[in-house]
Amino acid sequence: MKLDGIRVLDLSRFLPGPWIGMTMADHGAEVIKIESFEGEPTRHLGPEIKGFPAYFRNTQRGKLSMTLNLKSEEAREIFLRLAEQSDVIIDSFRPGVMGRLGLGYEAVKARAPRAVYCSLSAFGQTGPLAQRPSHDVGAQAMTGVLSLGRNDGKPPSLPTLPVADIAVASAALIGILMALLKREKSGQGDYLDMAMIDSLMSWTPHIISSVLHEGRPPELENERLHGGAAFYNVYRTADDQYIVLSGSEMNFVENLLNALGRPDLVAVCKLPWGKAQDPVKRYLEETFATKTRDEWDRWLSDKSVCYGPVLDLKEAWDAPALRDRGMIVKGPDGVEALGTPIKFKEEPGQPTFKFAALGQHTDELLERIGYDAEARAKLHAAKVC
Repeated sequence: MKLDGIRVLDLSRFLPGPWIGMTMADHGAEVIKIESFEGEPTRHLGPEIKGFPAYFRNTQRGKLSMTLNLKSEEAREIFLRLAEQSDVIIDSFRPGVMGRLGLGYEAVKARAPRAVYCSLSAFGQTGPLAQRPSHDVGAQAMTGVLSLGRNDGKPPSLPTLPVADIAVASAALIGILMALLKREKSGQGDYLDMAMIDSLMSWTPHIISSVLHEGRPPELENERLHGGAAFYNVYRTADDQYIVLSGSEMNFVENLLNALGRPDLVAVCKLPWGKAQDPVKRYLEETFATKTRDEWDRWLSDKSVCYGPVLDLKEAWDAPALRDRGMIVKGPDGVEALGTPIKFKEEPGQPTFKFAALGQHTDELLERIGYDAEARAKLHAAKVC
């Protein structure tokens, strides 16, 4: 697989870093999860399915587990020895924590100059917000993205997905792979300072025009992706379900309105987004209310229109689309799980569906870096690992 021979030390918790580590493990990397004696928090979030919660299963598979008390000098030496044999290090501690432990990038670089060291945080390692603790929704708030969930003057809705987490994880994975590629030429690793606010803000080119050109926030009712376009909108059906139109290009507009016998409304869809398109919105609201979601799904399926039935998560999980794509897979224990989204023709990812008990591989990894049975016993007795 693409990452055979790559070794990763994963000190991160919850979603972004663990997702990076799992994705790399799915493609052949050896990922060593460094855990406190309390363990990764997702070991304890949600009901267990054959021993492990779903959150843990879908972020931690394929990793080795080692417990280390990094407040101990002996544990820090163990970590540095592991770093010497590793290619990638991922941490998500508050900025400065790893440095105070003596395990920041410069300390690691002195022992492992080829290592790529990636620090994940909400607001970055520098800047006025660096020391502010936050999870995903705080980063969404501070980038203005959360405000885009306002509707009809109501407060912003809590986000449906932790997009700041996924944005920083995706960007960090790209950065790590870029650094590994450069290392092939330079022989040197690098340091990545990856912030949720940076990664999420990079996702906003479609919505920042009014900020850049007029110095004001967007008027959401006039924005194409926020309800301003008749053909980029959600419509209720007769059974209180929903159909979404997801493409406002004129060929899709013409295909649907002609099929519905209303070619006269095509010209209205060429007007600016917002109130000018209200006549089409009202017509579509009335029209979609006449049939059930599934009836519309069948009717629309051959009309070459950008659309989709709004499924709940269970319906989407059970539908064939994701299963045919290998995004819903079944492990050897019979439990279904998320597959890997990166689809190579050659050397495709192969999730192992192995889940480590807390500290399961501690002795194996200690032995690898030179600790014999007596030394390991002393470390355990001193609660180093």
